[in-house]
Amino acid sequence: MALYKRGGVYWYEFVYEGRRIRESTGVKNQRVAGEIERAYRTALAKGEVGITERKRVPNFREALTDFLRWSAASHKLSSHERYKTSSVALLKHFRDIALDKITPEDVERFKAVRSADKKTSRAADGRRVNTRKRIRPATVNRELACLKALFNFVIKTDVLGKNPVSRVKMLAENNLQTRVLSFTEEHSYLSVATTVLRDVATLMLQTGMRPEEVYRLQPEHVDLSRGYVHVPFGKTAAARRSLRLTAAAREVLARLIAAQSPSPFLFPCESAPERSIPKVNNAHDRAVRDSGIAPIRLYDLRHTWATRAAMSGIDLVTLAAMLGHSKINMVLRYAHPTQGHQADAMERLEKYSALEQIRAFERNDSSALNA
Repeated sequence: MALYKRGGVYWYEFVYEGRRIRESTGVKNQRVAGEIERAYRTALAKGEVGITERKRVPNFREALTDFLRWSAASHKLSSHERYKTSSVALLKHFRDIALDKITPEDVERFKAVRSADKKTSRAADGRRVNTRKRIRPATVNRELACLKALFNFVIKTDVLGKNPVSRVKMLAENNLQTRVLSFTEEHSYLSVATTVLRDVATLMLQTGMRPEEVYRLQPEHVDLSRGYVHVPFGKTAAARRSLRLTAAAREVLARLIAAQSPSPFLFPCESAPERSIPKVNNAHDRAVRDSGIAPIRLYDLRHTWATRAAMSGIDLVTLAAMLGHSKINMVLRYAHPTQGHQADAMERLEKYSALEQIRAFERNDSSALNA
């Protein structure tokens, strides 16, 4: 007897006359599920029930094609693009293997192999070449998430009964990295950045916008006369917000709008102008290398803006709204005052305490004289 849980209820799976039988019992009690499975075996032996023709199990390449087609119709563009990006490494590894032959051990093997892979960048001649940096755990986890979603998609068609990715642990990610650019580093970085990267980075450093929010900007999102940019997209209401433009941000947006191409986006994709650029990570990596600054992620430009904003005295509620967060605790990961800033705060507290002590003594003395 082979019982397992799926979707909160027990399923049974066994082989009868060379054919695999897999059915849901519809119950959550393991003992009852076992009785249902034994009753079904008996009914099969007596010929009281027939065997449903088993659906053909697709190979990985076929299933991935169907999954991406479904994803394009069912998900937002950003989610679908993420799946497309993750699918490249998955297809390279699993190729044409039948889905029912992929085990949790195979998935663990993919995780290990992929974790040892090196990142690639585009050379001057357009070829992709390996770098000395390893693939980040976050990248591997996004690929595992794509693989898990693919199996769930196939399971819904009753072709498979189990998801091998469900038993595989994700890699640990360090999502609370703290790296803030100094103004000197910012100047060095921007001075060697490509034009597109410089504009993207400037908008992030001046507004705190996410990279994908900058990529997808369109002229109608910008109100130069009033000095605002509107972010109309996001998973939450808080993410959809309007931001006041600084002089530097306004200069960048005014120039981009004035030089607007037929593309609807201010940052169009070179190969497909009807879409926005997918990312500027390779240009960012080159700028970090050529500028000689310590390693920094593109997303840390947003982190830099948030930290500077917190240190300037912007309260956390306002900062959360400007960053597009619905909860204040999400802001704490962005606000990391320096030791000097904390020392200044302690000095202000010390002065305040001393002043209040003096006032308290003066009030007591005054009360004693009047008694």
